[in-house]
Amino acid sequence: MDLFEYQARDLFEKHGVPVLGGIVATTPEEARAAAEQLLGDSGGVVVVKAQVKIGGRGKAGGVKVAKSAQEAADRASEILGMDIKGHTVHRVMIAAGADIAEEYYFSVLLDRSERRYLAMASVEGGMEIEELAVERPEALARVPVDPQVGIDQAKADEIVAAAGFAADVAPKVAAAIQKLWTVYREEDATLVEVNPLVKTGAGDIVALDGKVTLDTNADFRHADHAELEDKAAADPLEAKAKAAGLNYVKLDGEVGIIGNGAGLVMSTLDVVAYAGQAHGGVKPANFLDIGGGASAAVMSAGLDVILNDPQVKSVFVNVFGGITACDEVANGIVQALEILGDKENKPLVVRLDGNAVEEGRAILARAAHPLVTVVDTMDGAADKAAELANS
Repeated sequence: MDLFEYQARDLFEKHGVPVLGGIVATTPEEARAAAEQLLGDSGGVVVVKAQVKIGGRGKAGGVKVAKSAQEAADRASEILGMDIKGHTVHRVMIAAGADIAEEYYFSVLLDRSERRYLAMASVEGGMEIEELAVERPEALARVPVDPQVGIDQAKADEIVAAAGFAADVAPKVAAAIQKLWTVYREEDATLVEVNPLVKTGAGDIVALDGKVTLDTNADFRHADHAELEDKAAADPLEAKAKAAGLNYVKLDGEVGIIGNGAGLVMSTLDVVAYAGQAHGGVKPANFLDIGGGASAAVMSAGLDVILNDPQVKSVFVNVFGGITACDEVANGIVQALEILGDKENKPLVVRLDGNAVEEGRAILARAAHPLVTVVDTMDGAADKAAELANS
């Protein structure tokens, strides 16, 4: 789950990372009140910052300086409702101004390919960090981090040395890095990024911006993370699936997919996409993994989510029986169709294989539901589902 900047700022403050004051506003009037509160402690300057989960806000005009409460309200009025790379601005953060002497960059992220963490730092932070990483990669230090050790004093010192921080600022940057590591570890993040991490005119190190991605697999350890979710922006089908405990991802296609096991579902997406090339270019409409559960309740919940997607024209149920036998899956499908009743109004292609496959196919044959087609092979079923979606 990606966080808004203001949420990242609050997490930073919670763990002792040096930050400046920031207040969220959803109207120009709220922006004016926030600026009045912050202007006295920020040298007479505040920054109005669009809160969207995308980079490039500054270049898009979503970050503006204001020197009075009225100016902050005016800038907020300009930014609220703005479209930034497909993201509509619904709130802004009024942030205290800073006397910036130097801008740096720091991040720590999950390096999946190496099965460890990776810290990156540069003495050249700011809006052009992406160009810097491409044009002068040597200016961006990349330091592996052992998950068993993390970023202790020695590793923080290694990072600042690799990035080339000056001796007078290196200890303060190392201290900030260790606190940012605490955010990463304690909040179960997969990314913590600060750009810019600045040195002020007084020589202090402050995180002026923040990007944090949390690992939702660790939600059971963080009841408070539920409050950080942007429910208003969530896809309604994904929200419905989540409430039902389903592993579902909405895609832009016409063939609904249900399978048991992430690997099988991923393979099914590929097979359907390939088959769709011969049938008008139809594509998979979703990823839905029911795991080992194929009860009527689980199957009904999955079908209910998929059938409520207006883009879906057909559904492909692809199950390989293992611990869950195919006869259980077939019974689950039959009972789910009874539960859904008139909601089941789109063709269903079913491919069963593995444990108790003959029994499963016999159950579906006896049910003889008019919208259900049983196909023996995965390729054949994918082709049939694509054909039905196109017709």
